[in-house]
Amino acid sequence: MDTQLLVICGLTFIIHVIATLAYAVRIAGVRTRRIAVSFSLFGIIALVSRTANSFQGPFIAKRVEMDIAHHLGRGLLGDFRLFLLTATVASIVGTLLIPTFQRYFSRAVNHFQAHRSVPRLLLHVFSRGGVSSIRLGARLPSRHNVTQLTSGAGVSWKVIALNVMAMSIWTVGVFASLYAGYLKPDLRVTCANLSSVINGFATVVLAVVIDPQVSVMTDDVIEGRISENRFRRAITTLAGARVLGTLCAQAALVPAALIIVRLAESI
Repeated sequence: MDTQLLVICGLTFIIHVIATLAYAVRIAGVRTRRIAVSFSLFGIIALVSRTANSFQGPFIAKRVEMDIAHHLGRGLLGDFRLFLLTATVASIVGTLLIPTFQRYFSRAVNHFQAHRSVPRLLLHVFSRGGVSSIRLGARLPSRHNVTQLTSGAGVSWKVIALNVMAMSIWTVGVFASLYAGYLKPDLRVTCANLSSVINGFATVVLAVVIDPQVSVMTDDVIEGRISENRFRRAITTLAGARVLGTLCAQAALVPAALIIVRLAESI
């Protein structure tokens, strides 16, 4: 495995771990009763993901360009499947880190609420006390978080299925567009710019169906209409659906790339 491939896998890992940890932010918001502050602080962490995302595409595009230009014939399909596998591993790791991360994040929210300063919060994180809190706050996921799913998923099967589909499309979008450029070198720029066609559908599903459902549940927990236990079941279910979606992206990669090629040819 060459350095460039490792870098791309690393960037993919960062993007999907942070995206999965967004579920923990909702739990932290419920526990601290400070939803707005929670999402605002998570926006700082999300900047890391956006930065990684801005580099991921160009790195993959360079790999495709080099293979086409020098006729290397490395069989880039295997590389793209490795990227998708990395996304799955990252989603699993992110899911396992949710209990630990929500504890850390709850403390960060409370600290920010008391001092109202992001620089002071960052200094606290890297101070001796902050490092000690990180060490003591680490927790393995409870088996109860999984076994409690036998009493219900917390969300409807329709929402679960749509979440799997949306995550699959969102995960494969950029990869499929760049792989389409590899399949159709003379239209590779057009193919690369058609990633929004794939991701756009996933974004609509997430924005119109998934996010409103979870947001309503978050408000219902705070207002006492549903239990926090049911909310945690829903979060666990959606995190599992996210992992399943990244696995389904493996099957969607080639068909999505071929669809993009046809779209590029018909424009």
